[in-house]
Parts: sequence; C-alpha cells; structure tokens
Amino acid sequence: MAFGDLLEMAGGSGKFQAINIALLSILSSFIACNNLLQNFVTAVPDHWCKMQQGGESSRYLNVTEEFLRVFLPMDREGRPDKCRMYASPQWHLLGTNETQGNGSQPDTQACTDGWVYNHSQFTSTIVTEWDLVCDRKSLKRMVQSIYMAGLLIGASVLGRLADKYGRRTLLLWSHFMVAVSGTCGAFSSSFPLFCFWRFLSGFSLSGVIVNSLSLKVEWTPTRLRPLVLMCSSFCFTIGQVLMAGIAYSIKDWRWIQLSVSVPFFVYFLYSWWLSESARWLIVNGKEHNALKQLKRVAKINGREAEGERLTVEILKASAENDQLAAKKQSVFDLFRTPIMQRITCCMMVVWFSTSFAYYGLSIDLQGFGVDIYLIQLTFGAVDIPAKIVAYLTLSLIGRRFTQVTSLTLAGVCQAVNLLLPFERRTVRTSLAAFGKGCLAAAFTCCYLYATELYPTVVRQTGMGLIGTMARMGAMVAPIVRMSGDDIPFLPSTIYGGVAVIAGLTAFFLLETRNVPLPETIEDAENSKKSSKRVSKLRNKDVPLQESHASLMKQTV
Repeated sequence: MAFGDLLEMAGGSGKFQAINIALLSILSSFIACNNLLQNFVTAVPDHWCKMQQGGESSRYLNVTEEFLRVFLPMDREGRPDKCRMYASPQWHLLGTNETQGNGSQPDTQACTDGWVYNHSQFTSTIVTEWDLVCDRKSLKRMVQSIYMAGLLIGASVLGRLADKYGRRTLLLWSHFMVAVSGTCGAFSSSFPLFCFWRFLSGFSLSGVIVNSLSLKVEWTPTRLRPLVLMCSSFCFTIGQVLMAGIAYSIKDWRWIQLSVSVPFFVYFLYSWWLSESARWLIVNGKEHNALKQLKRVAKINGREAEGERLTVEILKASAENDQLAAKKQSVFDLFRTPIMQRITCCMMVVWFSTSFAYYGLSIDLQGFGVDIYLIQLTFGAVDIPAKIVAYLTLSLIGRRFTQVTSLTLAGVCQAVNLLLPFERRTVRTSLAAFGKGCLAAAFTCCYLYATELYPTVVRQTGMGLIGTMARMGAMVAPIVRMSGDDIPFLPSTIYGGVAVIAGLTAFFLLETRNVPLPETIEDAENSKKSSKRVSKLRNKDVPLQESHASLMKQTV
C-alpha cells in the first residue's frame, strides 16, 4: 500500500487539510513583505548637500530651488545636484552685482556637512539614517545582497536539516528566529548591525519557506496539489499588496520592519498545532509516530473508524524499501541517476533564472519613475489574474507547458520594452507589470513542479539545492541592475534573455500532472514510464480515479 492510500484512509481532503493549508498559507503574506522590504526601508528620497550653518547663507537654507542654485550646481535635468556643492556661494546666480569673473566653471566639492533629505514621501529610511547616498550608495544595494545571501545559505542548510530532523521542528525554529531577528533589526543602532540581522532574517526565512511548503504538499493528495500551491501563491500576492499599504501608512523604516516581523511570533505559537509529515516519519523509520499523526488526522476529518484500521505493520510494509533508501541519501544522489541528473540540472537553471528575473524587476521600483506605492500595488494586483491563468493551465494542460510558456512570455516582455522610448512610461510600466505577472506564474509553477519531481527521501535536499540557486539569482540581480548606469538597455536584455533560456530548458523536464509523488529515487527513475502511462490513459478517456488506481498498483 502506497502512502497516498494511507492518506486517503485518514482523509485526504478533509477538515485537517483545510486548517493545515490555511495556517501555513497565511504566513506567505508576510514572507512576501520581508522579501520586498528592500523597496521601502532603503528607499532614496530627494536630497542635496547640507550647507554650513551660520553666516549669510543660513538665511537661504531649505527655502527655494532658486536660492539653492547659489550653493549647489544643477544636474542634467536642471535639478540641484545630489552629491556636489560649490566651493563658495555663487551669488551672481541670484542676479546680484557679483559676477563669475573670468567665465570659467566654478569649483565644486563633495558634500562636507552631510545631506538634507526631502521627507515628504519617506519619513525615515536606512538611507537617511546612515547617509547611504553618493559615494556610499553601493551600501544600499549591499543590504539586499546580504539578505539574499542569508536566504541562499539557509535554503541549503535548513533544507538538509529538515530531511534529518523533520519539517515541523525546523519550521518552529525558523518562525521564532525570523521574529527575533526582524524585531532586533528594527532597533539596530548601526548599519553593520542592521545587515547582520537582515542576514539572519533571510537565513531563517528559508526554513519557513521550504518546510511550510513540504508540510502542505506531503499532507495533500496528488489531485489537490495545484489548488494548495495556488492558495499559497495568492497569499503571497496579498502580501505584496499589503506591503504597499503598510509602507504607505507608516513611512518610517523601523516601524515598517517591526510590523512585518512581529506576526512571526504568532505563527510560532500556532505552529505547535501542526502535525509532522507522516511521509517523512515513515521514510525515517518512525512508524509509531506516523501512525499517531495519521490517526489524529483521521479523527479531525471525521474518519476515526478508518484511522483505527491503520497499524504499524501496514506502515512498515509500505515503507520497507523507502527506509533502506533513506539511510543512504546525500546531495550527490541528486545527480546519481540519469533522470535525477535531468531533474536537478534543469530545475537549477529554471529556479536561478526565475528568481533572477523576478527580483531584478521587483526590487528597483524607484527606477520606473512613478509613485513607488502605486507601482508596488500594481505589481501585486497583476499577479491575481496571472496566477488564475497559471492554475488553469497547471490543472488542465500540465506543469511543463505552464513553466515553459510563463518564462518565455516574461522574456519577450523584457525584449519588447527595449524597443520603447523611455518617455512612454505608462506603456513601459504596463508591459513590465505583465512580465512580472508571467514571472509570478512561473514561480508558482516552480514550487509545485519541484516538489512533484523530487522523491520524498531527497525532497528537502533537492529543494534546498535549487533554493540555493534561486537565492543566487536574487543576489546577482541587483548587480546586473547596476550596469544600467552605464548601459541602460543591458539589464533588461540580460533579464529577458535568461528567462527565455530557462523556458527552453524547462521543456526537457518530465510532466507530473496526475502522477503520484515519488517516494524513492527508484520511483523517480520510473516516473517517465508513469508519465507516459498517464498520457495514454488520458488520451483513451480513462477516468482519472482509474488512472490513479492503476498507477498506485504499479507503485506497490
């Protein structure tokens, strides 16, 4: 008897699954808030050099742009320069009798007394807190790279630990650490200390992402997996919209940071209710605990009688081969067989590229030249129709089609944007929003596709590895964005090209629609036959339940 049969006996789509999915999906909103926090806590307001206090010039401080012209040179757009000031006031620019003399350009110098910031849009950011402008502006980008480095290392380390110690244990620890590190970050007294807490937040958040996903998928039957992932994805979309509302309402970076961190204390408390994955317990030889969890699920689902029919002997029989395989698994097993090599290599490319293009587009909202709160709201809202379409294609056509199409369309949108003049901001922003929606659909498919391709014994290890690739993509994205200062079209060219390459790579993956989750590497090797078998049954109009039953018998 396969685990899917055991789960159906306990109730595969009952009250427990509804509560479990709801509790694990709600936190996706604040995962999104933490990922996009960069847009607001490191926002750069208008600024210019602070003039020395005292003397005649003090009468003109913070007055009008006309008086600022006396002390500050103008940039190419006719606005006060953000990083330079005149070595001496140029009173002749006010129309006085003083002249420039020989007609040469007046001497300028770097800001000597700090900067004056326009607080009309942002009350406070870490940029205004620690003057991360001009020669120090690269430190702003460093914050996001440090956070993504935390996500990268956390995905690898915590994914492996979850395979060893369990999904629920690592999830509890991760919730607590995200709450603590985020709260401490809000009270940071220095920039290095803030970077440390952001790194720890990213590290811990990887544990939340990986383990909450596994607990949802491993307690859900095959037929409901697309719906489960779609619910989580919509909660992530809500988080993007919520982030715009929080930032618009608060506008102080410390309170924004605190508001997206404290909810994880609540998540930590209610996560004690969650059940450990019975799949993981069985594979790791903990049949007694697995039986206890299955009976608990059966009781909550109102199928207590069916749950009582389950015994340790039944669980041991279903796990005999899985346990033997689980004792020998390592990260090298992700490349040991031809099918595992194909899965791992293709998914590494897909995850890197999707994350690279997604965060390259989502983290630099000020670069679009429109209201940052409005574009954050737009980027969140566009995900709703995109994910509805993704859900339909995932359910009706397949995972591979959705992955290939969404990534390719995202790359095409970036390419078309290159042909439009910068002055057409509305069209460019709309096209970018459509491309971002395609990338959101690609991300939704990524998570579902990977969990269905990797067998249970190495699922967390595999998710940790490709999660590492995703974080690498997110780390590289801001660096590529910096190249736009010298070559404006280069970032979009790279983002679009990488997305198209990833779409073509996904074509080589196996279809997993209506195919049972593989438990061992041997099951993954046989997945190609199972995929072909499902396609033949579908073409012959064999009922879906009959198809599942046939595959279950083959697995047993």
